[in-house]
Amino acid sequence: MRLVSSLTVGLQNATLLIVSIAGLLAFFLPFAISVLPHEAGQVSSRTIEASLLLALIVGGSLVITVAELVGGPGAGNHARSVALLGALVAIDATLRLVPSFLGASPIFALIVLVGYVFGSRFGFVMGTLTLLLSAAITAGVGPWLPFQMLCTGWVGLASGWLPRWKSARAELVTAAAFGAATGLVYGALMNLYLWPFAAPGVTRDVGLYWSPALSVVESIEHYAAFYVATSLVHDVTRAIATAFLIVAAGRPVLRLLRRFHARATWATSPPG
Repeated sequence: MRLVSSLTVGLQNATLLIVSIAGLLAFFLPFAISVLPHEAGQVSSRTIEASLLLALIVGGSLVITVAELVGGPGAGNHARSVALLGALVAIDATLRLVPSFLGASPIFALIVLVGYVFGSRFGFVMGTLTLLLSAAITAGVGPWLPFQMLCTGWVGLASGWLPRWKSARAELVTAAAFGAATGLVYGALMNLYLWPFAAPGVTRDVGLYWSPALSVVESIEHYAAFYVATSLVHDVTRAIATAFLIVAAGRPVLRLLRRFHARATWATSPPG
């Protein structure tokens, strides 16, 4: 039985690794194209097709990952674990209906805290399913959804790696700092997804937009300027809001989540 459990966890971790690598390739495709040989000034007509294909691959991989993590043979009271996951996802997805201001959203705080208490794999599924359900609720389904799911999944995944402190204050400070960092990283990655499609018909180089004719260094410089001009203010607002929510409500939420965790264990191994 232990062997089956170990193999299952190993398969889950391997699947997470494959999905993450595919996702990173999808996000950083513009920089990868800059490395490939091409004629000066030639714009590949296959670039958008390649990006959309990678989005489909990532989306399909996410479905497989979620099916394995949720439907796999877990230890403890598996039905109770799945029910708890469903309830947490529903609560967090509903929070997306709360009016946001300049990119601030309450959904990231709960994903960070859930990943911290329940571990990386649970946090990953929590993040991906939250974005999937909230997109259905808010009519936000589109080619960007797999990338959003991956980003929030990574937030939950990395939350499980945070150090455990005996001091409640140290826990909140660590979680809040991490929440602020994820607010910035999430925005930078999602802006990177948008970047190649921002101005497909522009022929004049204004130092912002992507072109396959750019070198890697030029691509980085253009993206940095594009990010500052389009996303930085929203990402800073998101980072501040996430950190504030964790500090303001983190202590009672952590207490409640730990109570649920004691009653419905996700896996036999320690979280993360």
